[in-house]
Amino acid sequence: MTRALIEVLTSAPGAPGATLPLTVARGADPWGEDHQLALYLCYELHYRAFTGVDAGWEWHPAVLGLRRVLEDTFLGVLRAETGTVAPLADQLRALLVEPADGEGPSYFLLRDGERWQAREYLVLRSLYHLKEADPQSWVIPRLHGAAQAALVAVQYDEYGAGHPERTHSRLFADMMQDLGLDGSYGRYLDLVPAPALAVVNLMSLFALHRAHRGALVGQFAGVEITSSPGSARLAAALERFGAGPAGTRFYQEHIEADAVHEQLMRHGVIDALLTDEPGLEEDIAFGLAASVLLDERLAEHALAHWKRNSTALLAPVPAA
Repeated sequence: MTRALIEVLTSAPGAPGATLPLTVARGADPWGEDHQLALYLCYELHYRAFTGVDAGWEWHPAVLGLRRVLEDTFLGVLRAETGTVAPLADQLRALLVEPADGEGPSYFLLRDGERWQAREYLVLRSLYHLKEADPQSWVIPRLHGAAQAALVAVQYDEYGAGHPERTHSRLFADMMQDLGLDGSYGRYLDLVPAPALAVVNLMSLFALHRAHRGALVGQFAGVEITSSPGSARLAAALERFGAGPAGTRFYQEHIEADAVHEQLMRHGVIDALLTDEPGLEEDIAFGLAASVLLDERLAEHALAHWKRNSTALLAPVPAA
C-alpha cells in the first residue's frame, strides 16, 4: 500500500494510470507498519511534504479518499481499545498523580538505560518533536474567546516566544546533534516503527478535522500535564550519558514551561472551552484517553526491546 502511494505521489497529479489501493487499505492492520506509514505520508503533505512531490497532491481527491479509509480504520480501533472512556475530570485527576516508581522510558533510562537506548528514544520521538506544536496550531481558528487566547499563550512558548533559536523543535534538533544524531526534519522516518508513527498520526487526525477539535485539546492537555516530571528524569538521564548543555536544554525547558502550561491547559483552555461548548466534554475525554493509550503502546514497544538488549527501531541507528 505504501509503495503504491509513493508511486502516485512521485508522479504528476492527474497522470494516467495512478491508482491507490483502497481495497488493501480497508483490510490493512491499523497497528501495522504499512497502515501507519501510509497515513503519515498522507498527513505530511499538509506539513512540509517531500522533495519531488507536487504540491497539488495535498488536497487531491484520490489521496483524500485513501486517507479517509485509513483514518476510519484507525479511529475504529482507537475507540475499541479505549472502550468506555473515563470521565474527563477523573482522567485529569489521575494524570496529576506522579507514581514514585514508574515503568516508562524516562524511569528506565534514568535507572538502567544506556546511551544507545537514549539515542534511540530521541529517534523514536523525533517525528513528533521536530514538528512540535504544529498539529495543535490547526485548532487555533476552531476555538474562540478565552480558550483560544489561553491556547495561543501556550503555543507562543512552544514556538520560542519570538526567538527562533528557542523554538522547541529547534531545541530538540540541537539535543539530537549533541548526542551524535542528525536533527534534520524527518531524517529517521525510515527507522521509526508503527507505534511511534501512530502517536504523530493521532495528532494530525484530530488536527485536520474540526469535528475532533475537542479530542485535539484533550491530547494536548495530556502532553502538557505529564511532561514536566518526565522531562526532569530525561534531562538527568541524558546528563548521566554525557550530554552537554545543548543535550539537556530541551528537557530542562520543559520542566518549568510545562508546569505553567499544565495550568493553562486545564483551566485556561479546557474550562473555558467547556463553558462555551459543554457538548465537547466527551470528545476531549476521548482525545486524552487515546493519547495516553498510544503513548503507553510506544513505551511498551521500546521497553520490550531494550530489556532484550535489542533495537526498538526498524534498524539500529548508526553510531555517533
